[in-house]
Amino acid sequence: MQSTYSKQERYDRAYLKMAAEWAQLSHCTRKKVGALLVRDNMIISDGYNGTPSGFPNPCEDDHGDTHWYVLHAEANAILKIARSANDAKGSTLYITLSPCKECCKLILQAGIRRMVYINEYKDTTGLDFLRSAELEIVQIPTI
Repeated sequence: MQSTYSKQERYDRAYLKMAAEWAQLSHCTRKKVGALLVRDNMIISDGYNGTPSGFPNPCEDDHGDTHWYVLHAEANAILKIARSANDAKGSTLYITLSPCKECCKLILQAGIRRMVYINEYKDTTGLDFLRSAELEIVQIPTI
């Protein structure tokens, strides 16, 4: 049986499935978000939302509110690549939840050229910002 998806969409769906699996590593209870950075068909970085290294793993306080210092999945992936000999220029970000406006600044500054996501974050200001910068953005709501 032949797939109805283009080759690019098949890859996009596969990487989104991996990002969704990566999200399960998060200790956050409200939202588990996973991210992969891919360039030339190779995963060059990954991340999930969570607390900085050395902090206790729970992302939320006793009232269920997210601690201010929790890092978003895409920020973790960008920071991880910054510590390596690689860079994100020209890469594609695969993420399970579209980024907030603060992370969108990081995405643009990192040189990411394309973003593929599953679910849309309630505030689309960041997406509008990335579109105005002519970043290619694709939503695939079901994988």
